[in-house]
Amino acid sequence: MPRIVVLDPISQDGLNLLDAAAGIEYEVICGLNGEELRKTLMEFDGAICRSGVKITAEVLEGNTRLKAIARAGVGTDNIDKNMATRQGIIVMNTPGGNTISTAEHALALMLGLSRNIAPANQSLIEGRWDRKLFMGTQLAGKTLGIIGLGRIGRAIAVRARAMEMKLVGYDPFLSDNLAAEMGIKMYDSYRKMLPFCDYLTVHTPLTDETRGMISTAEIAMLPKGARLINCARGGIYDEAALLEGLKSGHLGGVALDVFPNEPCKENPLFGMPNVLCTPHLGASTEEAQTNVALEAVELLIDYFTTGTIKSAVNMIPLDGRTLAEMSGYLNLAWRLGLLAAQMEKGRIAKCSICYRGEIASKVTSLVSSAFTAGLLTKATGGEANIINAKMLLKERGIELVEQKSNDKSAFSSLISVELSSENESILLGGTIFGNSMPRLVHVNDYRLEAYLDGNLCIFTHDDMPGVIGRIGNVFGRYDVNIAQLCVGRPSCRSKGKSLGVLGLDSQPPLPAITDFQKVDGVVKVVFASLPGAHELPEWLK
Repeated sequence: MPRIVVLDPISQDGLNLLDAAAGIEYEVICGLNGEELRKTLMEFDGAICRSGVKITAEVLEGNTRLKAIARAGVGTDNIDKNMATRQGIIVMNTPGGNTISTAEHALALMLGLSRNIAPANQSLIEGRWDRKLFMGTQLAGKTLGIIGLGRIGRAIAVRARAMEMKLVGYDPFLSDNLAAEMGIKMYDSYRKMLPFCDYLTVHTPLTDETRGMISTAEIAMLPKGARLINCARGGIYDEAALLEGLKSGHLGGVALDVFPNEPCKENPLFGMPNVLCTPHLGASTEEAQTNVALEAVELLIDYFTTGTIKSAVNMIPLDGRTLAEMSGYLNLAWRLGLLAAQMEKGRIAKCSICYRGEIASKVTSLVSSAFTAGLLTKATGGEANIINAKMLLKERGIELVEQKSNDKSAFSSLISVELSSENESILLGGTIFGNSMPRLVHVNDYRLEAYLDGNLCIFTHDDMPGVIGRIGNVFGRYDVNIAQLCVGRPSCRSKGKSLGVLGLDSQPPLPAITDFQKVDGVVKVVFASLPGAHELPEWLK
């Protein structure tokens, strides 16, 4: 009989559902950590947690009994997913349970900040009646900028529109049609959007790209008096820059529910005028906690009673034989997605994948999912996987079109992917050499043969002598070693341009990139970073 341990307090409704589940035993044991937690998990088949418990690699190492962990909430940062996967433990989350509560809290912070609710309340507590000190600003007619239009961002947009706010947004993975339906004017760069934002709210994962994305330079782009809200992840706003913007008077207010290090009991922003802070209350409603508890319990009940795997962040629904047969193509498609996301800088309007040759007769839906997982990896903070990637893309109003042809080209199997934005389109083609060596074989109309790993520099250049030598000199000056080089010409040969791909042993410093772009004959440059040749996503290992 499966045994489940509840490691953090959850809603009673969730416990009632466990009580009613036939053939399942459970215990509630909260407040565990370290060795005590490690020993406890070895006695159970499943676990339910929130954010309080830290399930580290050390806690999971050597555990041969635990089969699944359900996180009652979205973020799984408190669970070491690498070790969980290595131990064969499925990690599942409940991404939809707290969407509305978090969206409502962001709007509550906007209203509280605009109407000076907290300081006005405090003035009454202190025996003062200072109406003139607390002149507010209405939301109607103001422009709200939303960075990140996933579930929560879209929920905020719907509610803000009902409050007669104007909406502008940035998200590379929201279609123009869906944005138009929601009344959002989209921008292909969040920086271009900033000058129009009376209010700004962010709803993205915390990644290397989003950490500090709103800092001193970005704040200067905002109109004077703009108010900033963060109910996503601490660190997306540069807090030092917020402090500077408030002191200078450029910012009209800041409202934060999240902080880089939590619990956060001391912060220079606390107590400042025009600052409203709460201790990570976005999902702290009875309804949200009930929803995520019920979802987490249902995930484990379904898994242990029927074998169903849903909302997994680290596993794929494949048996070992199929996985072994398809792993090379899955790896190739995943890398094409990672590369395409870094080469296409505009907002994606269309997305397609074409299979030609032997691959067309295989389970291409899995390969398409692998491509989509690579495409969305950075946009979702690494949570996109072969299970949820297509759903995440569809939720953003972008359909992945799949085409097949049994006709062979120059290769026994060829996968071509195309992304189209309002500005341009990018077409990438890849194949497998041997059993497991992914290669890039065309970029748009340029034919070539390049590795799909490591630090890549992809550049269009004039097809004339001396260009490659000048490029080599640039990297030589900055001690950046070129590991491989390939150059391709268009399939329909005509004088003009060629495309080069450099594999670099290290990421070039900014001065090297600047000098590279100035090389006579270089037309366009894109730098991309891909995993090492033998690195695989957790869902493919």
